Amino acid sequence: MENIPLPSESGYLKKINSPEDIKQLDIPALNALAAEIRTLMIETVSRQGGHLASSLGAVELAVALHYVFDAPRDKLVWDVGHQAYAHKILTGRRDRFSSLRQKGGLSGFPRREESVYDSFSVGHSGTSISAASGIAEARCLNGENFKVVAVIGDGSMSAGLAFEGLNWSGDRKKDMIIILNDNELSISPNVGALSSYLNRIMTGHTVTRLKAEFKIFLKSIPVLGEPMLRFVRQVEESLKGFVVPGILFEELGFTYVGPLEGHRLDHLIKNLENVKALQCPVLVHVVTKKGKGYQFSEEDPLRFHGIPPFHIETGELLPERDLPAPPSYTKVFGDTMIKLASADRRIVAITAAMTEGTGLSQFAAKFPRRFFDVGIAEQHAVTFAAGLATQGIIPVVAIYSTFLQRAYDQIVHDVCLQKLPVVFALDRGGMVGEDGCTHHGIFDYSFLRPIPNIVMMAPKDENELQHMLKTAVDCGRPVSVRYPRGKGLGVPMDEKPQALEIGKGEVLVKGTDLAIFAIGASVSPALQAAEALLKEGVSITVVNARFIKPLDGELLCATALSLRRVLTVEENVLMGGFGSAVLELFTAQGLRGVMVRQLGIGDAFVEHATQHELCCMCGIDAEAICQAVRRMVVS
Repeated sequence: MENIPLPSESGYLKKINSPEDIKQLDIPALNALAAEIRTLMIETVSRQGGHLASSLGAVELAVALHYVFDAPRDKLVWDVGHQAYAHKILTGRRDRFSSLRQKGGLSGFPRREESVYDSFSVGHSGTSISAASGIAEARCLNGENFKVVAVIGDGSMSAGLAFEGLNWSGDRKKDMIIILNDNELSISPNVGALSSYLNRIMTGHTVTRLKAEFKIFLKSIPVLGEPMLRFVRQVEESLKGFVVPGILFEELGFTYVGPLEGHRLDHLIKNLENVKALQCPVLVHVVTKKGKGYQFSEEDPLRFHGIPPFHIETGELLPERDLPAPPSYTKVFGDTMIKLASADRRIVAITAAMTEGTGLSQFAAKFPRRFFDVGIAEQHAVTFAAGLATQGIIPVVAIYSTFLQRAYDQIVHDVCLQKLPVVFALDRGGMVGEDGCTHHGIFDYSFLRPIPNIVMMAPKDENELQHMLKTAVDCGRPVSVRYPRGKGLGVPMDEKPQALEIGKGEVLVKGTDLAIFAIGASVSPALQAAEALLKEGVSITVVNARFIKPLDGELLCATALSLRRVLTVEENVLMGGFGSAVLELFTAQGLRGVMVRQLGIGDAFVEHATQHELCCMCGIDAEAICQAVRRMVVS
């Protein structure tokens, strides 16, 4: 780290405790401050991981916004939050930035509970425009006077909610500013007609030069009264429509400004000061470079979008991350998809701007005509899959559990109601770690289970995952397969995926004192607990339920009647989850005299920490299982 100054050596940054502190700085000082902010971000993320590339690209934008506007009186609404690290640093959280994404530390995303400068809590994309519209309407209802600024980018403009917000706020004609941070990348490269339209600009400098030259040409024409003035305006509007994407937004009711060079603070500040004086809906188009200021991030912004700890000097992951390890569940999913698709031409893969994140990069390369990245548009992804399924195609929709929540209506009406064979591959099921409460996949058992016609599975390990995927594509029904973030358990992998019998669990360990019914990632700690308890003289039966829906009623009821004590374990909220399904089964079957206890996630959102820390905090790790069994055995 010799070439990168530590934050403690910074000249300007150490004096910045609130946005007010930057307002007296001149442009050279602000540029120096931006460099120091990048140093702090790189140093912090290199040590503990985080979303680096997007925030590096938005440093000047954050500085300019806080220089021009008067937060927290003026409301800044950041979309997703991947861009907001500089915002956090400038708003009194510099000294705590080293705790980013750590247990008890700063969230990786804006949180209202964390700072008065965070006007809206975010984590999923596309929310900023609608939230800012609501704040602007409330301002008018309350008779107040402040500016409202939504910062959207990093691919979020392809989200359906963003279009809905644009359509509404442009029509309402309220005083509101939207900053479109256009870096031509989301997590995966942007897709879609709007993205292509926005990216058909050469560079901010080129467009500005063309506009300036055209104005010089217009000024050379003698002024011939009002008709010529109207002609000049028409030509200017035509120029804007052909050269820049402003006509789209102006048709929606916005005054379009841009595109602006997003790393020129003098340009940004001057234009934002002009925009601040307007009293109408304005969209400011800012062109930035994802990963700006750090060579390795600029060269590979996809890898540095969300990255584990790394060497600053080389950009390589730290040695402990490079040690041989079992394949991740994501990689097993991707590899299995290639196997299955090679054997069945009907199988296609769909993702929502997460090609790399869902492990489908190699599938996309091998089967380009059978791979569809729809952008950040989960609702479209699901209904698009439903349409494919009506024509004999077997679509596998790979979406993180937390993001599938955005497409609930489509799952219900467009897939399950029609009994269409769409497979939902839910990556990041359960605890995801440092991304926190907006990203944990802890609700899918509960929100999918009430829907008729769906089959729900969760594998105990990476080998079972490949068999469940084979089961899913073969069964001809709506199916969800939920698997966790991170590496597998290192179990041997069968050479060929084989379909499982729908609704059949398995007994992994036979005991005489109590039964643990576990599902998915909770099976491994259940086995660990059974092994530890056996040393204490407590004999445990461990059942891998495999299916949340349909349950293996015969196996579960027979085991419960035999042992009379049952503990259910799941990495999902308790309400409506796997344990609830077991209790409903027992009630429907009229089982009496069976003690049932549930371990899962309680009625609260789970904050950020490592996956292991979170499982311990929520009482679903091996030791918590042991403690629960001890209480049940002595009662």
